[in-house]
This record gives sequence, C-alpha cells and structure tokens, in this order.
Amino acid sequence: MASRTRRPGPATGARDSSRRRRLPMRLLLPSLVLVALMAMLMLRGYVHSEILADHRVQPPAATDRVPEQILKGGPVIDTRSGRTTSLRVPDHRLVLTFDDGPDPVWTPRVLDVLKEHHAHAVFFVTGTMTSRYPDLVKRMVDEGHEVGLHTFNHPDLSYQSKQRIDWELSQNQLAISGAAGIRTSLFRPPYSSFADAMDNKSWPVTDYIGSRGYITIVNNTDSEDWQRPGVDEIIRRATPQDGKGAIVLMHDSGGDRSQTVAALDRFLPDLKAQGYEFDNLTEALDAPSAHTQVTGLDRWKGKAWVFLVQASERITDVLVVCLAVIGFLVISRFVLMLLLSGIHARRVRRRDFSWGPPVTEPVSVLVPAYNEAKCIENTVRSLMASEHPIEVVVVDDGSSDGTARIVEAMGLPNVRVVRQLNAGKPAALNRGLANARYDIVVMMDGDTVFEPATVRELVQPFGDPSVGAVAGNAKVGNRDSLIGAWQHIEYVMGFNLDRRMYDILHCMPTIPGAVGAFRRSALERVGGMSDDTLAEDTDITMAMHRDGWRVVYAENARAWTEAPETVQQLWSQRYRWSYGTMQAIWKHRRALVERGPSGRFGRVGLPLVSLFMVLAPLLAPLIDVFLLYGIIFGPTTKTIGAWLGVLAIQAVCAAYAFRLDRERMTHLISLPLQQILYRQLMYVVLLQSWITALTGGRLRWQKLRRTGVVEAPGGGVPKPRAPQGGADRRPVG
Repeated sequence: MASRTRRPGPATGARDSSRRRRLPMRLLLPSLVLVALMAMLMLRGYVHSEILADHRVQPPAATDRVPEQILKGGPVIDTRSGRTTSLRVPDHRLVLTFDDGPDPVWTPRVLDVLKEHHAHAVFFVTGTMTSRYPDLVKRMVDEGHEVGLHTFNHPDLSYQSKQRIDWELSQNQLAISGAAGIRTSLFRPPYSSFADAMDNKSWPVTDYIGSRGYITIVNNTDSEDWQRPGVDEIIRRATPQDGKGAIVLMHDSGGDRSQTVAALDRFLPDLKAQGYEFDNLTEALDAPSAHTQVTGLDRWKGKAWVFLVQASERITDVLVVCLAVIGFLVISRFVLMLLLSGIHARRVRRRDFSWGPPVTEPVSVLVPAYNEAKCIENTVRSLMASEHPIEVVVVDDGSSDGTARIVEAMGLPNVRVVRQLNAGKPAALNRGLANARYDIVVMMDGDTVFEPATVRELVQPFGDPSVGAVAGNAKVGNRDSLIGAWQHIEYVMGFNLDRRMYDILHCMPTIPGAVGAFRRSALERVGGMSDDTLAEDTDITMAMHRDGWRVVYAENARAWTEAPETVQQLWSQRYRWSYGTMQAIWKHRRALVERGPSGRFGRVGLPLVSLFMVLAPLLAPLIDVFLLYGIIFGPTTKTIGAWLGVLAIQAVCAAYAFRLDRERMTHLISLPLQQILYRQLMYVVLLQSWITALTGGRLRWQKLRRTGVVEAPGGGVPKPRAPQGGADRRPVG
C-alpha cells in the first residue's frame, strides 16, 4: 500500500504536551461509542426477554400449606397487612382481563372493540411490552381501563428469590409509571390459573406479594383463547353459568389474537343483552381505584426509562438496517472482487496480450528520503540491479541521520542526490520531478526494494498512450511476525485484489507510494504532487482520472516494503491513510456533477471508494458486535454458523488472491485471528478518522522509524545491518 510519510517539523514542548493531551481521545471516543452501542443492545435484549429471561414453569405441588379459604375462595386474593381473604365478583358483572400485552397489532383492536361496546377491562401488562409500547398503556388508562402488573420478564415467580420478585415488580411499575403516570395495586402471577390451583410453591409467593402492597388477581373463567379453538368455542368458555359474576381470562398478546377480537365483538353485545355489565375490577367490587398518580422524581424516573428503551429500540432498528447494508456491501465487494479480478488476470496473462509497443527508453526513479539511513542503501542497490535503463534521483528531505551522505558514498553511476530543507514528501517528489531527465517517472519509498524486473514491468503499460499512471504490486517484506503476516494478508487480498477490480472498472483509487509510475506530461497537466491531503498518492490518482488518463495495475511490478511492526506504528500509519483518503474524496467531490472523464470517475469511482473504503469498514464492526451479542444471548449456534459462513467467504477470496499473486497459502492460517483482532484495530482507526473529520480536527504527519530488515527475494542486495536495540522499532513523535 502507499506510503504516506510526511516529514515532521521541529518538535516543541507545547506541541508534545498537546499531543499527550489528545492521545487518550483516540481511545476514549471509540470506546464510548462501543460502550454506548453495547448498552443499547443490552437494554434491547433485556426488554425483549433475551437477557435474564427464565422460561421454567413449576409443575403442580401439594396444597396442604395453602389456607382453606383461599382454595375455596374467589379469584381476588388479598394478603396485605397480614390478611388472608378472597373476594368474588358480584352476579351479572364480568371483569374481562387480558394478559401479556400490550401488543402493537392486537391490543389496539381489542381496545377498539371495548370502546365500541362501552366496556371496561383490566389489562395485566408485562414490563417488557409496556416499555416498548408505552402509548398503548396510556390509551388503556385514558379510556377508563385498569392495568395490573404481570411482572417484567414473565418468569414463574415460584422459582425466583425475593430479590428477583422485588425487581420484577419494581421494573414493571417503573415502566407503567413512565408510560401512563400511574402506579397500580393489581397483580397477576404469570402461569396462574384458578384459586383452587394455588399450591405450596405458589402460595408463599402470593403471600409475599401481598406484603409488598399488591392484590393478587387470578381468574375463575378461562376462555383458553391462546389455543385458538374458534370464535364460538371462545365465547362458550368465557360465558359464566346462571348469571354469576366472573373474572374472564383472555390474551391480547403472544400470537395471533384475531379469534379473540372476533369473539369479543359478539360476546360483549350478547351478554349485555342478558343483563351483564363489563367493568374494570374496582368498579365491579365497588372499591377505590387501583391506580394512584405518580409525581415528582418517580415520574421522571419512569419517563427516563421509557425514553431509553424507545431510544434503544430505534437505534437497534437502525443498526439492523445498517447490518443488512454492510452485509450487502461485503457480499457485493467479494463477488465483484472475485469476478473482476479473475477477468483482469485472464486478460493480462493471455499470450497475445500487449499494452502496445515495448517501452525501452530510460526512466527516472524518484526516491524521496527522510532519515532513511537504515534502508536507503538496500533501496538504491536494488535499483542498480534493474533490468531496465534508469536514472535514480534521491531527494533528501532534510534528513538528520546522514541519509544523503550514505548514498553519495556509494559512488554509483546514474544515481544523483538532491538535497532540500524539510518540506514533506509531496515537495520532495516535485523537486525530484523537476530534476528528472526522462518522460516516464517511477516513484518509490526510501524503505522499499525493487526486484530486477520491477521497473521494466511497471513501465510497459505506457505503450498505451491513454495510460497516465501505473500501480505496482506492493508486498510486505517483513511478514515473519504475526502482525506482519496479518498485513501481508491485507496487502494481497485487500489491496491487490481490489486493484484488479478497480482496473477493470477504470477507477483505480490509489497509486501506491511504494511502487508507482507516471507519465511526466500527465503529472504536469494536473499540477504535480499536492500536499492538500495526507494521502498524496490517492489525491494524485484521482486527479489523473479526472484529467482523462487511464490508471492501470501491473501485477508483476513487485516491490517489497517494510510494514509497521508494532500496534502503535500501525495505528499511526492507518489513521493517516484513512483520514487522507477522506480528504481526497472530499477534495474531488465536484467530480460527481462534472461532465466528461471527471464526471465518469465521480459517478463510478468516488461512490465505490466511499462505499468500500470508508462506509463499509465503518459499519463492519456491527458484524462483530452482533456476533458477540448472539454468542452470549443466543441463538448461539446460528450466530456462530453465520460468522463462520462470512469467514469462509473471506477465506475463499483470500485464497484466490494468494493464488493470483502466487503466494504460499500458509500465511492464511492466521486469517481467523486476523478477523478477530486485527480487524478491530482497523475499525477503531477508521472511527477515529471519522471523528477527526467531523470535528474539524487536524492530523499532523508522522514518520515511522524503520529497521532496514527488508530485501528483495532472490538476492542482489547485501544483508542489512542489524537493528540496534528495541528503540529502533518505536515511532518517532
């Protein structure tokens, strides 16, 4: 990949202090985003009963510890203040109760039917559904219905501790107070039935709940509508005998409740004609309302809870859409890469393929160098082994380590040293361009070595007069470490496979600074190298496209570069690359609305680069976030299977890329670990680049300290001097 090394200016104490103050932000801001994202997912999982849910149901137990008056009493059980009493609903009064809601589909229909027939009911709502659909609970209260607690997550309370019971009740109340501004004293246990079904497991729970100030409501008439037995059967089961009063159990959530709604529409007028009244519970018992208003801090706590849940619902809905988008982008990119890179390889490897007349005239090789004493000798000697006639122009950009003296002391023919004060890589390249003798100019980095055939392969596409620039095949030379192997996979799969694809689409985004060639006249037409962005190679490549030149990829023009060897160096390099790419896209944004070659690049190249190099990597962490969430909270098997499927697709692409580049497959052993660890670093780097761009921050150039360990395969370059201690591998501030 391109080198984007600009020479740092003189360091000052104030500047170092400022950098130290800003350094934690590159970790703090992405960490805060990640924590907020996970918090939203956890909250959503909680209110969707994916976290802390307990679906166990207690089997029937003995009843010898349950008071006789409870077993033989009515469905209203009051154990408050040490009492053990039960009540029945008076004759010709029916209390319709609906469990497990509110449901966004069926609850409004139930409420509509009740309103049409001027009937009241009691809705035993769960905290999870209330938190998600608070407007429905408010409508219940506003229309004169009563609401009761049905716990937060709908567990069988006989399995739960007192602390968990208190939590279920308080969270349920919190949701109701946030939704409707009231508290309720009515409670119905999940999985409850008639009073005579109370046993030694459920009775202690009922007794304890009474001590917390709640009246327990079971039922004595079960419509069994959850079985969907048909409208007639629901009406038959819900109708009490001989005009007796009853508490009727129905459901407004938990599945298809169309039969319940249809049954209500017949049941209500039919029984009203028989003299029945449909009241809420306290109306039927001629008792004070079960609702009390919530004010002050408790009201605001409830509102805050509902707001957070609603925010988590909306945010996670957006995240799911983003996940679908990133899935589409990832698959699309893989398909395009596999298809178009194959087309590219078949085209350029045909025996009769030719760019045009062979290019044999000499070329100028520009080597911008700043403090490259450890690498420059290897770099220059590799050029001396070139199979193509060249001149070498080393531009020393104010080095303080004797880089220029090392080159001059080599005394090699056709090698010139041009010195300048430290001005940055673009200025050094422009200075070299001004001193170059030939029309074709090759640019490389001072830490890169070429193979003997590299220059020859790199310049052959200029046989086509429409070609203005050529991208070479940059490879990682120091791939023996784990982080080097990961970058090797990235270079072969992510960069070179991409370049084949972009070559076919005529929108190559970047000529790598490590190995690229330009037609001198084309460079002069676009104004030479610019320092407007931190990615001068991406900037100049886009400028070439907009000027109408073809930019192509030469797969056999291999260059070996020294990749960063520490996480800190890698972070600095990729942060600069990401931010510089964003700058280049923004700089050339007018291409979107221009005509001619610029417009073609703007409407094809810029969207693809933005989607695949900026947007997709920014959204890609969602895959890992949902993977982690799915593994912990389920469905674990499906989640792991989906992740392995994506990994398999990536492995196929990587293997194909390695085959095209004739690389050994052994490095792909570390691909799964790369996806888990290395990719996360790239995500955070890109996120930090976005934050820098959106906040208007400025990123200064940095110089990575090199070790000089890279040489071209096959010899021709003497062994480099051994690095002097671990300090050589630290980035320069």
